[in-house]
Amino acid sequence: MAKILIVGGGVSGLSAGIYAQLNGLEATVCESRGTAGGNLTGWRRGDYFIDNCVHWLTGTHPETETYRMWRDLGALGDGKTVQTESLYTCEQNGRRLSLWRDLSRLEADLLARSPRDEREIRSLLSAVRGVIRFLGIRKTDSGEPVGRFALLRAVPALLRYHRLSVGDLADRFYDPLIRSFLSGFLGDDFASLALIAVMATYCSGNGDLPRGGSLAMSERMAGRLTDLGGKLLLGKTVSEISCENGRAVAALCADGERLEADYVILTADPAVLFPRLLRRPVPRSVAKFGAKAGVGRFSAWHCAFACDLSALPFRGEYVLPLSPADCAETGSDRMILREFSHEPSFAPRGKTVLQTMVFCNEPAARAFIALRETPDVYREYKQQLGRTAERLIAERFPTLAGRLTCLDVWTPATYRRYTSSEIGSFMGYALPPRIIPRRLPNRVPGLRNVVLATQWLHAPGGLPFAAESGMQAVLTVLRAEQRQKRVPAEEQPYRPETVSP
Repeated sequence: MAKILIVGGGVSGLSAGIYAQLNGLEATVCESRGTAGGNLTGWRRGDYFIDNCVHWLTGTHPETETYRMWRDLGALGDGKTVQTESLYTCEQNGRRLSLWRDLSRLEADLLARSPRDEREIRSLLSAVRGVIRFLGIRKTDSGEPVGRFALLRAVPALLRYHRLSVGDLADRFYDPLIRSFLSGFLGDDFASLALIAVMATYCSGNGDLPRGGSLAMSERMAGRLTDLGGKLLLGKTVSEISCENGRAVAALCADGERLEADYVILTADPAVLFPRLLRRPVPRSVAKFGAKAGVGRFSAWHCAFACDLSALPFRGEYVLPLSPADCAETGSDRMILREFSHEPSFAPRGKTVLQTMVFCNEPAARAFIALRETPDVYREYKQQLGRTAERLIAERFPTLAGRLTCLDVWTPATYRRYTSSEIGSFMGYALPPRIIPRRLPNRVPGLRNVVLATQWLHAPGGLPFAAESGMQAVLTVLRAEQRQKRVPAEEQPYRPETVSP
């Protein structure tokens, strides 16, 4: 039985460990923090719970391969998820527009608000329906999968948007609220197909929320790993990978322990892992993709507030546009507000949690990280951000004035500290138009038994790609074992595609 040492206990690492155990390998996961999950986490502040990660989870529809992967990983527990009525809401001059779960309702809403935009509305939603068919979720009236010809018919509708950014897409519409609705959630620079994919995922029932939030999901995955016999070493920091003759022979830990293994799987951000653990540059394929024109990284700063109301003036997520003066103060033209009424256990009875998210680009993220080197200044700046966010919320929703108490503020420097991401990014890349994402090689040139498992191998990153990278890393190990005759070639690896729904 081959021994697999996995450095990093985030989603990629937990996935690699679970699939290693399912395939008869012996997995040990080393995580430097006191809890596993990486970005997939949350924490308590007094009587309130702050959820860090999931805004929607791709792969909650039972007819998708991603759902079967989450089931293998134990991520969804009993499979029941939280289904919200809408994903996000925009407002302008007293008019509101929401991304409804019901796609027909969304279409009717858009057409009623702007008959002048009918052609663009129908074209956009045709592309959304095309993506849903590609996901294999929609079937014919007889219950059979959609035929190949029907899928091919969806291609022209998708190609139409391939060269467009979200901003370009929004500019095709006359109605200012619709333009704000399209550009407000991801921002103008993302590929329009990324927004179309979000709409298709949510409206097809494939983007629900895990029950209990992010931390509960990661705890279920950690429990799945240990139930299968895998080892999870928390508080175990790997400081170096010792290599000899083109192979990794052991992981050297900060506490002096030496962990030997037949294979090493490295997770998290390659930009940090390679210089720190292997003393070598990032693989050319990863570095080359990151250097592509238009491909950028991003992060965000967040605030969490206790609110002494059980219901807020909006449901789900609300995109709050900011004035130029507020943009200069916050670093963005919008702030996303999120309420947690769907998780009553997150707050005492009669109260709720309200969180904000403000995106920032790579230079702004690096500025946060640099500022943390002066702790007093950094602490004061975070307090200032909390006051600014509270003011902006109260100005938009006067009923919340005086009812908010800041629980916590976290920034790209926080992500850098806890997840070893170079710029504190919680996703891999901001995916621009005209680029078709592909999975990058997970082998490390010059090291025969070292494999990568990280969201940075598949743009734009995120939880599903992180989990899939863990599975792919184990498949890479199994192929290596088959070549060395330690695993029968006819033995099929355990993977979601081979499991019946």
